[in-house]
Amino acid sequence: MIQVKNLSKSYNGTTVLNINELEIPKGQSFGLVGNNGAGKTTFFSLLLDLIQPSTGMITSNSIQINLSEKWKPFTSAFIDESFLIGYLTPEEYFYFIGELRGWNKADVDSFLVKYEDFFNGEILKNKKYLRDLSKGNSKKVGIVAALIGEPEVVILDEPFANLDPTTQIRLKKIIKELADDPTVTILVSSHDLQHTVEVSNRIVALQKGEVVLDLVPSSETLKELEAFFAA
Repeated sequence: MIQVKNLSKSYNGTTVLNINELEIPKGQSFGLVGNNGAGKTTFFSLLLDLIQPSTGMITSNSIQINLSEKWKPFTSAFIDESFLIGYLTPEEYFYFIGELRGWNKADVDSFLVKYEDFFNGEILKNKKYLRDLSKGNSKKVGIVAALIGEPEVVILDEPFANLDPTTQIRLKKIIKELADDPTVTILVSSHDLQHTVEVSNRIVALQKGEVVLDLVPSSETLKELEAFFAA
């Protein structure tokens, strides 16, 4: 599904990402971990054509990301609050994303019913603009909006940050349900090793922009990751 070849990104002569080869098959739940500055967000930004690679390329479903926009209809993401439109209410934003994805308001309303527990009564029908929501509630909106239209590739950067424990548990359930769908490839980055292990069927660790671990999760994976990052 996603293939990376000779990919690098440099700024002012400093290389922040360097991945010679990486393949993410269709249907995989891919967890990306690493310390600050490891290259996680850079990698996701390249996947979304938000920045240009210094060398190499990424293809998604055989489409080269930085040369074509044909990957966009089947790809969705939430990286940070910059993806939101502050002067819209959550409902207006969901309808806007739905329209982009070919859904009408009834489709969106029916879809949102599934996320009532996740929203916890704090998102819909509150007459608040997105710019006035807390970081946690903004993240809820961004994550759910990324799922509208049943995308085949879903990219979530630090989805567990700024969420309370109950919402984190509910989010893990949502991601696990996505991971159970063999038609959906989901990529999640997080500083939280335990959450990432729980929702992923593959874990890749980055350090200084390079892949240093590539693991199939087992009962020992969390201990292995903790030992690696503690060293």
